[in-house]
Amino acid sequence: MRVAVFGTKAYDRRFLTEANAAFGHDLRFLEARLEPATVALAQGCDAICVFVNDSVDAAVLEALAAGGIRLIALRCAGFNNVDLAA
Repeated sequence: MRVAVFGTKAYDRRFLTEANAAFGHDLRFLEARLEPATVALAQGCDAICVFVNDSVDAAVLEALAAGGIRLIALRCAGFNNVDLAA
């Protein structure tokens, strides 16, 4: 599975690369936060992974769905940045 990993730092890349070794997903690490202007960075991916500072509102969700994203993974304790009603 090809995954766009938004809002990553060097320590995220190290940890996620190590954790992914057993699974072999194609992780595309992006420093940019997810928001309407950066949704296109997920083009060609099956899934995205977001952090607490990323925007997962209705407009972003619609654009992601139109682009073929099938899964959204959160790497944070909360989910108040996700528009659950959308």
